[in-house]
Amino acid sequence: MFTEFIKAFCLIFIAEMGDKTQILAMAFATRYKVKTVLIGIFLGAFLNHGLAVAFGCYISKYIPINTIQIFAGFIFIAFGLWSLKIEEHSENKKIKFNLSPIISIALIFFIGELGDKTQLTAITLSADTLCPICILGGTVCGMMVTGLIGIYIGRKVENKIPITAIKIITAFVFIFFGLNKLHLSLPSNLLNIQYVLSFSVAIIITILILLKPLVNKKSTSSIAPQTKCINNNIKN
Repeated sequence: MFTEFIKAFCLIFIAEMGDKTQILAMAFATRYKVKTVLIGIFLGAFLNHGLAVAFGCYISKYIPINTIQIFAGFIFIAFGLWSLKIEEHSENKKIKFNLSPIISIALIFFIGELGDKTQLTAITLSADTLCPICILGGTVCGMMVTGLIGIYIGRKVENKIPITAIKIITAFVFIFFGLNKLHLSLPSNLLNIQYVLSFSVAIIITILILLKPLVNKKSTSSIAPQTKCINNNIKN
């Protein structure tokens, strides 16, 4: 049993090192508390891998994995665009620990891994095991450890990169993986130059619209300290 746990852990750990799961953990770590990100990763991975066998045996008969991948691609793009939205709270204010970010993170990890190699690995390992719980535990632990490494890196760079840059990097990471999923999953007749160009223009226009207030806010924030300094010099 322990051997199966180690085998599952090692396979998932190797598969996810440097993959989108770890990159997403890095991105989330710059926006939310470590505990929030960890709980979100755990819930998403647990649900995804817990349903892996059922998905492979039953759901895939009615909903092809390819369809789920397309859905996940659009969700990733939407989340990337949402990341560019200006938040109401102050940039220096800590985000409170509540269920909303946990659910968001869990859903992103759950949807992002549907039909991906980690879920397929969990299905394959569970097919000939005497201890499905060991497989589940090993795969989830593998995801958690790679996530922890990503969180550590994310927290290290958090104070060295401006919040605006973090938001932009986060957005483009999500959009990139979303577009990649669509490229690999959409039927070839939908990948002709006309559709691709139209969709790309729509994404670019949306990004520019969302970036404008973000850039303006950064410019205002950088001008304010200088104005305050000039006013103090005039008073003196």
